[in-house]
Amino acid sequence: MARGAVNPEQLKAALAAVSNWLRDETAAPPARPELAAAVRTTARTLAADAPGSSVEVRVPPFVAVQCIEGPRHTRGTPPNVVETDPRTWLLLATGLLTFEAALESAALTASGSRAAEVARWLPVAQL
Repeated sequence: MARGAVNPEQLKAALAAVSNWLRDETAAPPARPELAAAVRTTARTLAADAPGSSVEVRVPPFVAVQCIEGPRHTRGTPPNVVETDPRTWLLLATGLLTFEAALESAALTASGSRAAEVARWLPVAQL
């Protein structure tokens, strides 16, 4: 497996643990460890699929990854940032929500000229 790659079985298991909640907003939310695992594995899958350092994807409080080839930032706030909550991220990562719809609803913020390039790499997995 390539450096930084996520084991496909781990990704599948992590998403299975949160799939009911993603498909049904009224379902009981997953436990924090399951939510954290799903967010981290999907974000790390994005970083492995789209290696680089020009865009930072933040899903507080669980993870921040850099992805997409281009200029690398070394200090301070990066010029291209995508940030969202865990549920919105997982909906994006699984294709249950589009980047554009998340942006329009203000569930996601994308700053910088290259931030929207993340949409090209989504979804990272299917439910």
